[in-house]
Amino acid sequence: MEHLQTQRISLPRLGLGTYRMQGDVCRAAVESALALGYRHIDTAEMYANEEAIGAAIAASGVPRRDLHVTTKVWHENLAPDAIRRAFDASLKKLRLDFVDLYLVHWPSPSMNLAAVFETLMKLKQEGRARAIGVANFTLALLKTTVEEIRAPIACNQIEYHAMLDQSKVKAYLDARGIPLVAYCPLAQGRAASDETLIKIGRKHNAGATQVALKWLLDQHGVAAIPKASRAESQRANLEALTLSLDDEDRKAIAGLPKDKRFVSPGFAPAWD
Repeated sequence: MEHLQTQRISLPRLGLGTYRMQGDVCRAAVESALALGYRHIDTAEMYANEEAIGAAIAASGVPRRDLHVTTKVWHENLAPDAIRRAFDASLKKLRLDFVDLYLVHWPSPSMNLAAVFETLMKLKQEGRARAIGVANFTLALLKTTVEEIRAPIACNQIEYHAMLDQSKVKAYLDARGIPLVAYCPLAQGRAASDETLIKIGRKHNAGATQVALKWLLDQHGVAAIPKASRAESQRANLEALTLSLDDEDRKAIAGLPKDKRFVSPGFAPAWD
């Protein structure tokens, strides 16, 4: 498994997304993934599954030093005191002394960004969050965070897949050595039925989702966290790492429409 080095942490490029997985289903999925060799688990307070993930990690026997765990603070909890309460609750549920990465899950129009990062930096200084970062930040918000506040963010986690152009945000991150962590990397399952991806997959004796995933992971500075509750899907995602796409494949994928954004709740920022 390749890793991305960012803000003194080592981020496995393929992780397990856990959105909409809860309870015993979530615990079983995480236990399965860890047994298969996954070492990057992504969660959030909003997912209401940190307890199940904590139980799975505890049962796995995988040494803590070998694991990367990301969790996130919800946009309604971005006041300094609320961040601390949310963080303490997440650590307790995860049964961990620290998380590897703590993210602002979504920006909020009412947040004081400087105060948010002052609080996150304190958590980092205390050693309870090894690194801090953001999710769903636009180019404008990134510029404020990086250039004005000078926050040492370890990533921007955003929706990114073969059907959505994120070139402007990616170019900004690349220029500053900040990884892009792609959520919904399989376009919420739509990659599986895309004719172009299916055709490329047939050529390589692979599935369309494996093609979509490898297209992302072939890009500089990109990690991906596909959700996969079944062991066979988790295994297929791991096997995508061995796929070799050629220039013809990449040209075909580049030709797909890139205007499909599937995650845009009412509280989302105005996308660039």
